Amino acid sequence: MDQAPDEWQTRVDAVWADETLSDEERIVRIDGLAAGLGAGHPVALFERAGARDSAGEEATAEPLYRAALDAGLDPERRTRAIIQLASTIRNLGRVDESLQMLAEEYERTRGASMADEAAAFYALALVSSGDAVRGASIALNALAPHLTRYTRSVTGYAAELLDPRDA
Repeated sequence: MDQAPDEWQTRVDAVWADETLSDEERIVRIDGLAAGLGAGHPVALFERAGARDSAGEEATAEPLYRAALDAGLDPERRTRAIIQLASTIRNLGRVDESLQMLAEEYERTRGASMADEAAAFYALALVSSGDAVRGASIALNALAPHLTRYTRSVTGYAAELLDPRDA
């Protein structure tokens, strides 16, 4: 790679931020930047997957996400890749597989960076699977620590959703 990682990421972020680009143009630009890292670089694979996913090309994005995960990503990108892959899989109709991935990531990230993001997508997958009550409980538990008031009450109500006998 000819440029510093921060400079490369800044250029990628600029492509994502450019709302004038069509989906196809975004894919071409991301692919061009990814080529600078090399075909098998995990971050390059992750960004290429995201560009396709964003363009509605889930079937093309899925193997790129899997390759990025197999190649090894830093912890934050790993969680992002799992969330994005699981969302892609859910959109492809494989809700159970998505749910399993997100449940594992939700448990793995508890109390860590990206925990709220994992919870949000786990909650969505639960709703897609027909378990909206558990999804609401997961979402409320993620939200509760950010409230300026009622944190304890919301946490209690979230638990009550899962086991109304505790009420």
